[in-house]
Amino acid sequence: MTSVAQYFKSTSVLAKALKGFAPRPAQTEMATAIAATLKAKSQLVVEAETGTGKTYAYLVPILKSKGSAIISTGTKALQEQLFHRDLPALRDAIAPQKQVSLLKGRSNYLCLHRLAQSQAHASELSTTVQRQVVEVKRWAARTEDGDVGGLNALPEDAEVLPHVTSTVDNCLGRDCPDYDDCYLVKARKSALEADIVVVNHHLFFADMALKDVGFGELIPHVDALVFDEAHQLPDIASQYFGESVGSRQLQELAQEAKVLYLTEVKDLRQLDKAADKLLGSLRDWRLAFPVDPQRGNWRQAQQQPQVAAAIALVSEALTFFTEVVKGAIGRNQDLDTVYERCVQSLHTWEMLQETQRTGFSFWFETTPRQVTLHQTPLQVADKFGSYVANSEASWVFTSATLAIGDDFSHFTRLLGLEQAATLCLPSPFKFSQQATLCVPRYLPQPHEVGMLEHLIQVTTQVLDVNKRGGTFVLFTSHRMLQRVAERLETLTDRPLFVQGSTNKRELLADFIAAGNGVLLGTSSFWEGVDVRGDALTCVIIDKLPFGSPDDPLLQARIEDCRLRGAEPFTQVQLPPAVIALKQGAGRLIRDSSDRGVLIVCDQRLVTKPYGQLFLASLPPLKRTRNLTQALNFLAEINGETPA
Repeated sequence: MTSVAQYFKSTSVLAKALKGFAPRPAQTEMATAIAATLKAKSQLVVEAETGTGKTYAYLVPILKSKGSAIISTGTKALQEQLFHRDLPALRDAIAPQKQVSLLKGRSNYLCLHRLAQSQAHASELSTTVQRQVVEVKRWAARTEDGDVGGLNALPEDAEVLPHVTSTVDNCLGRDCPDYDDCYLVKARKSALEADIVVVNHHLFFADMALKDVGFGELIPHVDALVFDEAHQLPDIASQYFGESVGSRQLQELAQEAKVLYLTEVKDLRQLDKAADKLLGSLRDWRLAFPVDPQRGNWRQAQQQPQVAAAIALVSEALTFFTEVVKGAIGRNQDLDTVYERCVQSLHTWEMLQETQRTGFSFWFETTPRQVTLHQTPLQVADKFGSYVANSEASWVFTSATLAIGDDFSHFTRLLGLEQAATLCLPSPFKFSQQATLCVPRYLPQPHEVGMLEHLIQVTTQVLDVNKRGGTFVLFTSHRMLQRVAERLETLTDRPLFVQGSTNKRELLADFIAAGNGVLLGTSSFWEGVDVRGDALTCVIIDKLPFGSPDDPLLQARIEDCRLRGAEPFTQVQLPPAVIALKQGAGRLIRDSSDRGVLIVCDQRLVTKPYGQLFLASLPPLKRTRNLTQALNFLAEINGETPA
């Protein structure tokens, strides 16, 4: 039998089948280690830096193994790239008999029953949504898989989508009249029959935490699980092992009940009154908070008199609404489902008022119109670690950013991976020749008033030199992003792309097409963004990405760390900041021919002792404190003689 390493030689079938394929020692080492992990039914954590070719390194051993596998990715975009581009090319070359399936969360699939309901009750919908329902109906006639990602005629966040997709709450399951034609059911059936299923982390944990049904029958039977972009797992796991309830989901319950009153149970006037009472109490609850969106400690907030009064009103209205719906059980299938959701929502609501329990962070967040309560566990290591240890499958976790320096203990501790082997693979790129890291001298501290002016000054100096290439300016807060965006609009005629002005995919495509644009982004642009060549030759980072001290979840983790006798800064605050900076810096050099400049506008990188930990975790870029030197290198990249 051919060893996995043979597939990565210059004379292999892969080299012949894949354009541009070239042997990489680190890629071969990773593939060999994964093959051994699959054989031993063990666990492996791999940091594979940019350029290693980690995708092929895990796909080849998975395709050549005899068992079934789940591959979980960090985003739906990466999930689709893997399924539509990377997997087919490899499978055709080395394992054409393997069946591969793509599975997304239920909100990604058209629900035929919900579409029929929206058409029947179109008069209750806004004019915009009515037009979009017509567009969805046209698309429904020609789609094969029902994946709303293929609904190109509408924006990604189209208002109609909640009306034509289902949630675990409103799905009728086998009682649905359209069950036999259900796209979600078909996708799950395909996944059950496949050798390899491509999912994303949110879907995996939604199932593992039993927040959904149907997908769970897949996991116990697979022989291997691979998590790409695994650095995201601890936070995502915390979300799904927690609980939340918000005004939006309660409003949807009330609105659905009002529609059913108007169409199906017209004699049940009390249902309409109970729904109106609940809607009114939810509006009052939002008004109990400041107008500007915020996140805060729920334990503290619920003690405020105006918030406590609003909570009491919602509790009363939700209890009354549930009792009224209960009185109509058996009259209508959709109303029966509303009752089940009422019971669950009321249970979660009451649980989230009991904030004296330990081991959790209780926090709230508001948007201009909504409030959501959250209960998040402070650690998931016991739950996830025991799940992994008790399974008979192989587990592989990989990302470009998992280690702090060469130490994986932060990641393995958070997920309880006590038995996992670790492997750290360097990039083949020649970073010291391809890129320069600059921490400019004489900058104020990040919190000081003058920081905005200095950041503007650095950015405009870069734009004066980087005329042919693109520039990323990455921020740790939306507030600073907006302030810089306002100023730059008057200071440059370069194409300016600001996060939030349109969806991420479109913004990035327009930035790449511009060639010499300036993109201003926050957290979602620090990772999972791949821009090669001259379209991105400079990345500016405003400051080290420590979590906000006002974040209630961070505060709770710090307090929990203190109670355990550990040091919060080194255990809780520092590691995720190091990982985040590695991710942001990783946007710059994506190919062996890329060149560029990374500018970090935070003196702490060189003046604080912990700065060495950040520097040790970054690629070995050429370093300078002299901004002029960095700009001269940028001028050279732009084909100009340095000043």
